[in-house]
Amino acid sequence: MSLEALRNRLPDYAKDQKLNLGSLSTEPVLTEQQRAGTFVVSALASRNPDVIRDILAEFGPKLSPDALTAAKAAASIMGMNNIYYRFTHLVVGDYNTMPAKLRMNVMAKPGVEKVDFELWSLAVSAINGCGMCMEAHEKTLLTHGVSKEAIQAAVRIAAVVHATAATLDGEAALAA
Repeated sequence: MSLEALRNRLPDYAKDQKLNLGSLSTEPVLTEQQRAGTFVVSALASRNPDVIRDILAEFGPKLSPDALTAAKAAASIMGMNNIYYRFTHLVVGDYNTMPAKLRMNVMAKPGVEKVDFELWSLAVSAINGCGMCMEAHEKTLLTHGVSKEAIQAAVRIAAVVHATAATLDGEAALAA
């Protein structure tokens, strides 16, 4: 299975997603590792087994073992952080001044360059809808010289992969 198999699985009404998956798979403003990792973290955050399988088949081989582990770690840690920090941002009270008391060691030593891990964390945060995390990761990326076009490209990948997963989930529910 691969990206082409995933595209073929999408219904005709999702033609735009098919086209976007194809064009984003060669997005030139990201390095190959950034692009591949963004697809992987976005698939993992989408939680759809078919999307995860096909994206990993296509982009997993383009990542070193360390980079693949870092992408998995970004999806995992941001799954936790996005819930916690979205809560502290949305609920009125002193929660945002209280220590999180959550282990986040992987963020200090992710196994890849900080910029790549931040980009992947941003993509997951976009899927999970944590504005506080998106702002923090975007700020860090800009501080490290990442272009707004590269940031936008990562979020575009996240949006299309997530929409693909949602479409396939919807089709499966309708067929059941």
